[in-house]
Amino acid sequence: MSEAVDAIETYLARSADERLEQYRAFLRIPSISALSQHAPDVAEAARFLAEAMSASGLENVEVSATEGHPVVYGDWLHAEGAPTVLVYGHYDVQPVDPLDLWVRPPFEPRVEGGCIYARGAADDKGQVHLHLWAARAWLETQGRLPVNVRYVFEGEEESGSVNFDRWLEGNRQRLAADLAVISDSGFFQDNHPAITIGLRGLVYAQIDVSGPSQDLHSGTYGGLVQNPANALAAILAGLRQPDGRVAVAGFYDEVRELSQQERSEFARLVFDDARLAADIGVPELFGEPGFGSLERRGARPTLDVNGLWGGFQGEGSKTIIPAHAHAKVSCRLVPDMDPKRTFQLLRDHVLASAPPGVEVDVWLINDGLWSLTGIDHPATEAAATALEAVFGEPPVYLREGGSIPAAASFGAMLQLPVVLLGFTPPDDHAHSPNEFMRLDNYEGGIRTIVRYWEALGSGLD
Repeated sequence: MSEAVDAIETYLARSADERLEQYRAFLRIPSISALSQHAPDVAEAARFLAEAMSASGLENVEVSATEGHPVVYGDWLHAEGAPTVLVYGHYDVQPVDPLDLWVRPPFEPRVEGGCIYARGAADDKGQVHLHLWAARAWLETQGRLPVNVRYVFEGEEESGSVNFDRWLEGNRQRLAADLAVISDSGFFQDNHPAITIGLRGLVYAQIDVSGPSQDLHSGTYGGLVQNPANALAAILAGLRQPDGRVAVAGFYDEVRELSQQERSEFARLVFDDARLAADIGVPELFGEPGFGSLERRGARPTLDVNGLWGGFQGEGSKTIIPAHAHAKVSCRLVPDMDPKRTFQLLRDHVLASAPPGVEVDVWLINDGLWSLTGIDHPATEAAATALEAVFGEPPVYLREGGSIPAAASFGAMLQLPVVLLGFTPPDDHAHSPNEFMRLDNYEGGIRTIVRYWEALGSGLD
């Protein structure tokens, strides 16, 4: 451990109470970007974050307007000759329903058993916050950072990043960097350190089926008109084969097959299928044949129904043929699938399978590219060294099933390698009631970033 890191460790131990209180204050703000009634709260979170960034010693801090929620930017650019790191995170959070399953209100943070519980504790406020304290620790103790940094924190990640690419396009010049680091991922089973090298892309769409101009009596009209709910059920049933493979023509044509080396890396990861099934409350896991669970989760494409509605859903009975029925569906994409092409294939399949007597429309809600960075990239290797120094064991390398639109945008628009260096525990309940972050992971994350910046300061060769 260098003298600088030794001094930083002492500083971090001394400032733990202040850091936790600021973390809790951040978590108290209900910055739910998907719900319009929380727009003032998202704005408050942006202001809070900007103030915290300035207090950390960052410069040129700005709450930058978009057509939706703002992006918060700050930088420190005085490490002459050192690489520039673009750090991304998001300060918005998921909705909290079902509220009755929370042990305590989701925006009243509680510390219990070495964990902090609140919406956003893990995804992603906790990981944004730890980056600020890594910078603050360097600047408070050394008066400098070993690398140049640009911080970009989004306010719409949990609602599709609908304005982020436009903001990126308008800010290309001031986002010049050598790599992007995103802490919006986590550790592997049993809280084993991990680096995520790949994320799947996304196509998210809605299917609308329309029939009669109003709901009809099912006794009077049953057998005379097509039922939109029945039609939708038939369409959805035709999207997948019984074994889990997607039935959309051409869906797999662009999929980059896993190499033998990649399959060997997946096989090295010890993963307990039965344990996961028990944890999430299903009889057994299910998916595309011929692939292991981790391969299916991170390196194979999927198509899922996310929600469907139509007709009478109240208490009791109401015998109708509904006028409309709807579904939301998502496709997770892997290299080298193109989101626009995948959506068109989905749309063509749905329209071709529509039964007579109804009108069907399919429209795109949002999409995003996949992301993949090599294990042998110098930035990945430096991250692995820093993780092992703090957590005492070498990380495993994961390809995760989720999507972070910004990760793909940094690669496609800015041509940056992306390192996904996250610290949340694998059972963090992100997007679910009782979300939490282990404080050991949080503090270890700060110490890892401190060492990572020092390692990157010597260059990326």
